[in-house]
Amino acid sequence: MKVLLAADGSSFTKKALAFLVTHPEVLGADGEVAVLHVQYAMPPRVTAMVGAGPVHDYYKEEAGKVLAPIEEFLKRHELRFTSDWLVGQPAPEIIAQAEKLKAHMIIMGTHGHGLLGRALMGSVAQKVLVDSPMPVLLVK
Repeated sequence: MKVLLAADGSSFTKKALAFLVTHPEVLGADGEVAVLHVQYAMPPRVTAMVGAGPVHDYYKEEAGKVLAPIEEFLKRHELRFTSDWLVGQPAPEIIAQAEKLKAHMIIMGTHGHGLLGRALMGSVAQKVLVDSPMPVLLVK
């Protein structure tokens, strides 16, 4: 099975990773994890002021801070994986990437906000859960 792991670098991402390694039946013997980190885009005026190159370098550096420890963890546990990062609105980008990769499931951590918190500010996990055409496993 191929799963897309949406990673934001939080402790909830670590919990989702821990779930994957403690439940090998999720991936199966030939499973693969596609790790994806999505960053919100900077306002266009920032790019205009500092230039596209430095902005790209910033995105790449920030993505590396999130992806490097995850890659090490997956290597240590001998799981097959790919990793990538994108810039944009997280929920639609996560879903689009999962569809592009033909993932069977999206796995992501959730911050576990209460009902009031979800109603007031929404969450990426909730948007992915509602809009995804494939199964979504939220790890809290």
